[in-house]
Formats: sequence, C-alpha cells, structure tokens
Amino acid sequence: MAGHSQFKNIMHRKGAQDAKRAKMFAKIAREIIVSAKSGLPDPNSNPRLRAAIGAARAANMPRDNIERAMKKALGGDDTTNFEEVRYEGYGPGGTAVIVEALTDNRNRTASEVRAAFSKHGGNLGETGSVAFMFDHIGLVRFPKAVGSFDEVFEKAVEAGADNMEEIDDTFEVTTSLDGFAAVRDALGDAYGDQAEAKLIWRPMNTVDCNEEIAQKIFKLVDLLEDNDDVQNVYANFEISDEIMARLG
Repeated sequence: MAGHSQFKNIMHRKGAQDAKRAKMFAKIAREIIVSAKSGLPDPNSNPRLRAAIGAARAANMPRDNIERAMKKALGGDDTTNFEEVRYEGYGPGGTAVIVEALTDNRNRTASEVRAAFSKHGGNLGETGSVAFMFDHIGLVRFPKAVGSFDEVFEKAVEAGADNMEEIDDTFEVTTSLDGFAAVRDALGDAYGDQAEAKLIWRPMNTVDCNEEIAQKIFKLVDLLEDNDDVQNVYANFEISDEIMARLG
C-alpha cells in the first residue's frame, strides 16, 4: 500500500510538473506570436523575436511548438490582438509587486489579478504605485557554454553593458533601459538564439519576511504565475535561507 501511495504521489508531482511546463510553453508561444506580429518575422531582423525563440529553446520547448506559434502569427487567420499591460500593488507584509501580462481582454485580466491580490492579503494599486521602488533594466542571459567569462564580459562591455555576473550555469548581463537594445543586439549577433533577453524590474531595496509572510507571498506569486495572461511577476521580498529551508 505504501508503494502504491508513493507511486501515486510521484505521478501526481509529474503531472503537476507537466502541467506547469505546458503553461510555460503557452506563455512563451504567446510572446513569440506578439514578437512576430510586432516586427519582421525573421528572428535575424527582429531582436525581440530572436529573444523569444532563445527563451523557448532555453526552456527546452519543442521545435514543433515554436514553428506552430510562428505559423499562427503569420498565417493571417489568427485575429487575436494581445496587449501588454502592467499591474502594480502591495502584497503581504507590505511587499511591492509588479505583474506584466499579455492579454486579449484587459477587464478579465485585471479582475483576476485583483482577486489574486485580495485572496492573499494584498491590494492592487494604480499604475506607478510601486514602480518607483524598482529599477527598470535590461537583462541578457546566456548558458556558460557560450564561452569564457572574460570573453563574454569583454563583448558585453564593448556593447555598453553595466555589469555581468556568473550565476549557477549562466552569465547574466545587465544594462540600462536605454542601452538594452544595443547590448541585446550585439550579444545576440555573437551568440545567436542561445541568448535570453528581456526588460526586468529589479527592486532597489528588499523587505525581510518572516515565515508566515513568506508563505503568503509564495501563494500569491504562484497564483499570479498560474494565470495564462501573466508573463512575469517581480517583487521586493527577501527570505532568509533558514526560512527557505523550513518551507522546503
């Protein structure tokens, strides 16, 4: 009986992982569609599309899924128009949260995001209510296999990057908002679709959270990220290693 229960638990976790992967692929596909529609359909001439395809490959998204998204964007039979929308608010413990979405129905998405904040002890605010607590910067990320730290760092600096760090198995290059396009294009030309490039919101300061607040924040972020329209969630919370170990 214990073996059967363990098998069921493993299958449940695998099912949850598969569902999460499918949702992630759907969000990347949406970004590919929007990118392809917003510029030239050739990734070599459309840096945003190249970055979207890079993100797809970094996530091990099947080639068929990528090609299907491209065909949907260029086939002419898809009349869905996605808008880029940003939501801002306060989460549990006074944490600041920014939510970026691609939606074909602003009212639906706003209602769902507001409900998520309310359910987990937060409040959705007006645009600009927390953005001032973050730096809006560019991020270009590569697998370390593209080359040595010194080589990539030199190319990044020549292109106008602000900083580069080695984090786990990746190089992460950060840029100013104004310098992002030049750095993205230069490093994309050097390393092709292995690059993942996007604008992010980096908190200027962080809020230390106890275990109770941390649990609430994780639930809020999980619920927001589970929304089909939500592409990215940024927040300024800080959780100690000790609390993270207890939360598993």
